[in-house]
Amino acid sequence: MKFTLLSGLVAQALSVSAGSILWDGRFNDLTSATDLSKWSWSSQVGPYQYYIHGPSEVTSYVNLSPSFKNPADSGSSQGAKITLDKTAFWNGQTMRRTELIPQTTAAINKGKVFYHFSLMRKDTNAPALTREHQIAFFESHFTELKSGWQSGAAGTSDPLLRWCIGGQTKWSVNWDADVWHNVAYEIDFDANTVGFWHSTGSDALTQVIAPQAAGTSSNGADWHVGVLELPRDGYADATEDFYFSGVYIESGSITTSVAGPGSSSSNPGTPSAPSSSSVAPVKPLTSSTSSSTTVPAVTSSAAPVKPSTSSASSSTTVAAVTSASAAPAVTTSKAGTKTCTRKSSAAPAATTSAGSCTAARYAQCGGKGFSGCTACASPYKCNKVNDWYSQCY
Repeated sequence: MKFTLLSGLVAQALSVSAGSILWDGRFNDLTSATDLSKWSWSSQVGPYQYYIHGPSEVTSYVNLSPSFKNPADSGSSQGAKITLDKTAFWNGQTMRRTELIPQTTAAINKGKVFYHFSLMRKDTNAPALTREHQIAFFESHFTELKSGWQSGAAGTSDPLLRWCIGGQTKWSVNWDADVWHNVAYEIDFDANTVGFWHSTGSDALTQVIAPQAAGTSSNGADWHVGVLELPRDGYADATEDFYFSGVYIESGSITTSVAGPGSSSSNPGTPSAPSSSSVAPVKPLTSSTSSSTTVPAVTSSAAPVKPSTSSASSSTTVAAVTSASAAPAVTTSKAGTKTCTRKSSAAPAATTSAGSCTAARYAQCGGKGFSGCTACASPYKCNKVNDWYSQCY
């Protein structure tokens, strides 16, 4: 009997913690948020690249504390509060942004991997229901979380937290205060599929959406841990806080326990000093509220979701899935039917020649190794951000 009980406990432990950490972003290596400012293009140290933020001190946008983490996340010593305030405008853009990028040379964009994080909001400095927020997204937006009123939608507000593939809602829930949402993106970069694992509080992750077709494009340095808020006329900028816990990427079997793998003081693949082997710097987001009619270049474009008016339903909704291919972009809940459609893409226009096409507003238009459109749609101009990236605005 004792042997049977012990065997069961071992099997259970293996079932909830069986992955191999590729990159650890659980903030355990940071004494305080000011450590983030030690990173630069010439000194790429620490677990995160930190450059997408406003002009104020780092503590205006990122703060760390044990009180900011999911209490069930025993693998983390602290969590992060990501803030958007009235100064959180990066590089002259009209979008408010505070984002951290994994600093690693590990193969986080190869094979089958799981991107883990937990997310929570409070009633104090709550994210606006009247603006679109893009959360924990990739550069090409092949998968991400979103909250608030979606650009182009009817109505004025939206209380939902939603998970999207390529701009289409696949799952949503009413985003209530003080509830930790534990998430894992199941990404297979070889099969070009994405699945969704979720739980709340201390519950173990379960797969709520089986892998579906997606344009899984990533250079290994373009997952944005944080939030981008699209501007909206007539709505003032208020301070908003987003809480993150348990951020890490693993391969192998998924760790379903919210406690996560054992705490680690190292970040596999993360250089402790400047290294020539580091991946190319991340390229800024290409999301846009532009009304350009430029044709999307890829299915994983940055097209914002356009659902119908949302109501304050408390139900969790999941899009119907009949196969591994992309499902219809429709979610049904007690509040009614929500249909997400694509608006004009911020990605470069599809073409066979970079010299014969134009890039839309906020799209990339230049940089080392870039082979896409180098001219911007009128009236926008191509502006150099750094050696690796130029953007239309």
